[in-house]
Amino acid sequence: MTTPRLLSCVVVATLTLSACTSGGSGEPVAGPSGAARSAGKTAGPGGSPAPAELTEKDYRAALDKARGPIREALKKLNSTGVEGLGKRLGQTVSAMEDAVARLETLTPPSEVKAEHADYVGALRQLLSALSAAQEDVRAQDVCTGPAVLTGVEEIGQLSPVRRSATALADRGDYRTDVIPVKVSKERSRRLPNGRYITSGSRSGRAYLELKNGNTQDAVVVLVRGKKKAIRVYVRKKAKFRVRGVRDGSYKVYYTLGSDWDSKAGGFTRSCAFGRFGKSLRFRTVHTGAQIRWSNWSVTLKAVVGGSVPLKRVKPGDFPG
Repeated sequence: MTTPRLLSCVVVATLTLSACTSGGSGEPVAGPSGAARSAGKTAGPGGSPAPAELTEKDYRAALDKARGPIREALKKLNSTGVEGLGKRLGQTVSAMEDAVARLETLTPPSEVKAEHADYVGALRQLLSALSAAQEDVRAQDVCTGPAVLTGVEEIGQLSPVRRSATALADRGDYRTDVIPVKVSKERSRRLPNGRYITSGSRSGRAYLELKNGNTQDAVVVLVRGKKKAIRVYVRKKAKFRVRGVRDGSYKVYYTLGSDWDSKAGGFTRSCAFGRFGKSLRFRTVHTGAQIRWSNWSVTLKAVVGGSVPLKRVKPGDFPG
């Protein structure tokens, strides 16, 4: 009698998937009239009395009152998560607008009038740069808080704040350091091709082949149920085969971009997010003397005749 042989049979299913390559001011701060350095009244615009010059003590208190909200706003902006960046940047702009407007209404001690003007002017320029960066964030040209600050540093809007703050502080021991975070230069960090960011258990028989024909690196995320089962880095113009994919139905997400920030879990510039409109089902079937399973091949680039529609994903909905 011939002993039956156990045959391993694989059905290879190649699926071409398409992806895109995108990408109020507050109340014025014024010192108490009785604490004014000068009791005289000088005519201001329209014949109204000019604001009284603040004492050093009141001026220092006014600087502190503006400094705190600016520092706190920049700290929150610098938090690295991709999710909620637009909201954080908007809150930063609003908080700085209020604080700078307060500083602009002050009449500082006469000996620091020039330094005060330089300091407030530098803050106003930084505020303008952050406000302009909101459009870059909406367009997903800039994708993390640190990258926003790197951008304004690159156009020279942080250094003047530091210089003018130091010059003013030296004249009266004033606390003017409003930039509480370290800002790095623009970088282009990349992981090796095929580096697993999340590996999970890979004890299955099947494989998933990923082909990235784009001009940007990619991170592909396989989600099974509500769990990120696999996250893998695929460099531009490269491919990688994820082996040992376990049985189950997987949603496939991807992000493309430049400069991978591992702490933020995302690209810092030119980022795009999406997922494929069809889940991939991996299934192993035992039929008598045979074992059958399916492999899949995914192309991370728009191709003619792609059979699966692409669904755009908001940055906050991407399972990074």
